[in-house]
Amino acid sequence: MPITLKNIGKRYNREWIFRGVEFAFAENEPCVLLGANGSGKSTLLQVIAGAYLPSEGTVEYILRGQNVAAEEAYRGVSIAAPYLELMEEFTLAESVRFHGRFKNWRGGLNDANVIDRSGLAHAKDKSLKHFSSGMKQRVRLLLAILSDTPMLLLDEPCSNLDANGMRWYQELVEEHKPDRIVIVCSNKQEQEYAFCRQQLLVENYKR
Repeated sequence: MPITLKNIGKRYNREWIFRGVEFAFAENEPCVLLGANGSGKSTLLQVIAGAYLPSEGTVEYILRGQNVAAEEAYRGVSIAAPYLELMEEFTLAESVRFHGRFKNWRGGLNDANVIDRSGLAHAKDKSLKHFSSGMKQRVRLLLAILSDTPMLLLDEPCSNLDANGMRWYQELVEEHKPDRIVIVCSNKQEQEYAFCRQQLLVENYKR
């Protein structure tokens, strides 16, 4: 699913968050959106995901040679971000089972395989509301990275992760980044995006 940003701008009231963004994302060319907190990188990621409409410009999605409407693009997207809420009444096992009803797992994995890959199998019957912030971030990353989608969006993926969690993330994303578009948002924490081949500095599009 190649994605092309054409003169993308986003504003709130009269203030432009960014403007004039021109960029093309492709499979096997992971890209990082870099910027300080408040620079607009998360907003740009949401525009790419189709969750926000741009104030000007267009986002073009191509799937199997055909244009995909922006309102349909979400079907091919998986996203992980520390601000996205989890269903905290669910256990880990229930979360994996529920998520798997809407999106297939990559590489023929099943629910049990996904739980094993989490490193949290010992807590699979524990409600997420009792998980630490780092464990919850692992769940977000697990569900997004292992979903069989052509586009993977990761917003500050190492938020709340300890050293072991960061290694787990790096190994998981390295294994599952091929043959899809991967876009990472980071405020210049290199451990989040060391595998990326392209960079887009959001602050270059301030107007």
